[in-house]
Amino acid sequence: MAVLSSPMFGTYRPVKSKMRPITRWRVKCQVSSIKPATYSSRLSTDIPLHESPQALFDDYLENTSRVFEAMFPDKPRSHKLNEEEWRIQMLPINFLFLTVWPVVDMRLSCKSNGQDYPADVPIDITKVVELNMTRWQLKGLDRVMEPSDFSLGVKGALYPDRRGKQTRLRGQLEMNISFVLPPVLEFVPEDVRRNVANAVLTGLVENMKHKVNGSLLADYSRFKNERRLHKLSTKAEF
Repeated sequence: MAVLSSPMFGTYRPVKSKMRPITRWRVKCQVSSIKPATYSSRLSTDIPLHESPQALFDDYLENTSRVFEAMFPDKPRSHKLNEEEWRIQMLPINFLFLTVWPVVDMRLSCKSNGQDYPADVPIDITKVVELNMTRWQLKGLDRVMEPSDFSLGVKGALYPDRRGKQTRLRGQLEMNISFVLPPVLEFVPEDVRRNVANAVLTGLVENMKHKVNGSLLADYSRFKNERRLHKLSTKAEF
């Protein structure tokens, strides 16, 4: 039995069918007599953050468009819907005999002063960026199950923590899938399904974590340099 893996995101193509809100699936499952199988993966980020007094990470996080583009730098792979939401086309997720092509709408919002922080973020943190999936569409399931029997969830948070001797960049990212087992998977032992699902989800979450630890911090370095050059040019004018 071979389990294939692939990069997380593919080239964006317009989605003709209606995106599915997260709440639609949850409502249906509440009245269904079949308990869905649920799998999840969660990773944390905790790395040194080198700030500049002239360009705090708080200032950087306020520009959510820039933050999103740093996390997902290939523009053809995403499409901006409004000031807080983007649509992302993911490459296929392969799970045993199933292959799905997710298209997700992600919301990136900046919060401060402890207002509406995610549960895992301390309220004395000055600023946090929260990532939530608001809608989804899964293509490729029509032959084996109803699309409403499958759910994909993504959420995360990222923030600077200055409570210690050195500023740290901390965050969490969680991804989960839930689905009613189609006949093609009913004969697969639960421990096999769980091991494969955990491996797939962990790979996807680690991919996103590497983007944060790499491209986001690189862009923050550019942000600091831009602020420094702007300050120098302002002084030169006077």
